[in-house]
Amino acid sequence: MSIAERLERLPLSAFHYKMLFICGIGWLFDAMDVGLVSFVLPAVGKEWHLTATQMGALGSIGLLGMGLGAVFGGSLSDLWGRKRVFNYTLIFYGLATFLAGLSTNYAMLMVLRFLVGLGLGAEVPVAFTLASEFSPVQYRGRMAVLLESFWAFGWIAAALIGYLAVPHWGWRLAFFIGALPALYAAVLRRALPESPRYLEKIGKESEARAIVESIERSCGVDPGKVATSPAAATAETSVKATFADLWSSRYARRTLCLWILWFGINFSYYGIVTWLPSLMVGKGFAIIKSFEYVLIMTLGQVPGYFSAAYLVEKIGRKATLVSYLILSGVAAYMFSLSTTTSQIIWWGLAVYFFNLGAWGVLYAYTPEMYPTAIRATGSGWASFCGRIGAILAPVIVGQMIVVMGQAKAYPLIFVLFTAVFVITALGMLALGIETKGKTLEELAGIR
Repeated sequence: MSIAERLERLPLSAFHYKMLFICGIGWLFDAMDVGLVSFVLPAVGKEWHLTATQMGALGSIGLLGMGLGAVFGGSLSDLWGRKRVFNYTLIFYGLATFLAGLSTNYAMLMVLRFLVGLGLGAEVPVAFTLASEFSPVQYRGRMAVLLESFWAFGWIAAALIGYLAVPHWGWRLAFFIGALPALYAAVLRRALPESPRYLEKIGKESEARAIVESIERSCGVDPGKVATSPAAATAETSVKATFADLWSSRYARRTLCLWILWFGINFSYYGIVTWLPSLMVGKGFAIIKSFEYVLIMTLGQVPGYFSAAYLVEKIGRKATLVSYLILSGVAAYMFSLSTTTSQIIWWGLAVYFFNLGAWGVLYAYTPEMYPTAIRATGSGWASFCGRIGAILAPVIVGQMIVVMGQAKAYPLIFVLFTAVFVITALGMLALGIETKGKTLEELAGIR
């Protein structure tokens, strides 16, 4: 019995939830760090007298770093291992975030936010590759979405910091708090095992078997009753980790689908969340009131993730993702028409609910598209494509405000996001394949 088969036959146990929590805390810190930017932008802009274009660039520079970091992190993860890259990226971006709090001018903050993005982006493909490679097939989608749900709590933490700390003690404190991930890496070093699938792929079968045996014991399975032969390794171990493989006849459709999904979801998400506090200030709300409303809206993420975690194993990845994208578009359009505080909060909650639910499914879906040898590389390149959308959106929104003015640009900004959501849903509908109920090894062989 191969390593993969032994992992797939395990019951869901405390070990899997421990893995979920360990990776989830790292993911929470990621979200908190990304979210801090949107909550410090108004304060930084006011202190340094930044233009809308400069604020948009500050929101985008970290995303450029995330895009490049995703490519490097995914490739390095397939070469050096999931655990090592996960640890190093936490330390790197945690320290860079601390230094960002010491910035003395706009240029210095731009450079440091780029470095933060490099570390954050490198962690993205690694965390979800790990989650997918440890989870049994019948729970894989649900566990990945639950892992992504930690993003909501990280964003809520960023909103709390923005609401409670920034107006009273300044934006620098927000970045100092964002340096905590560097300390968490010390916990990960001892608690996080390497992926047995990865170890088997690079020929370290004895190490892979030792980890699997430990997991089996924790799950109440007797390792002594399992016959394992080196020859049982699956055919996918022969796949080389090259960019060209992503566009081979076997994986080109999957890659195109993923790139459309990542671009569209990133464009809409980062365009909305980066500018939402500033847009609300522009509509007449005080900065502290704006943060309060956005904090309430972010609460919609939590049930959004949990509902997607249920549906992804009930009706499948494709149906859940398409429906949540369409409903995200509807919510964004209705938000643009909102005229009262209650309407703004209600449709804002809906935007976060469906948008982040779609995010959860995307993170479950992406690592399922590729075999072990190129799984993190493929996920990294998809994430890179997404960051292009994430970079463009804040800049485009900033330019729309500059050219058209706040009042005229506001409704059109959300109409743009609505259109992107719908186009992205159509891309998934036309190109996506269903992965529910199939092992990673089975999916690697499907054309």
